[in-house]
Amino acid sequence: MSAPSILEKPEELLSESSGGSGWKVVVYNNDHNTYDEVIFILMVATECSVEEAELETWEIDHLGKSTVHYSGKEECDRVGEIIASIGIEVRVLEEFGD
Repeated sequence: MSAPSILEKPEELLSESSGGSGWKVVVYNNDHNTYDEVIFILMVATECSVEEAELETWEIDHLGKSTVHYSGKEECDRVGEIIASIGIEVRVLEEFGD
């Protein structure tokens, strides 16, 4: 059995306990926010660990975007607003709609 890719979505993110209910927050790369700013705002908005925020920030920088949160629409809208407050492009999407 091979290790999952870092780009695969962990199943626990979609579980009932994490509030997964069909929506996601996608964050896009830009040229004006620093790594530290992005890591900090992801931790504030999603209450994730520094390690998770660092990984997502790396994905944003190297892949152009990263899905940083899964939940219901209202929660994703709240998270998206916090992240967007520092000038980052954010989209709240239905999970299977891009």
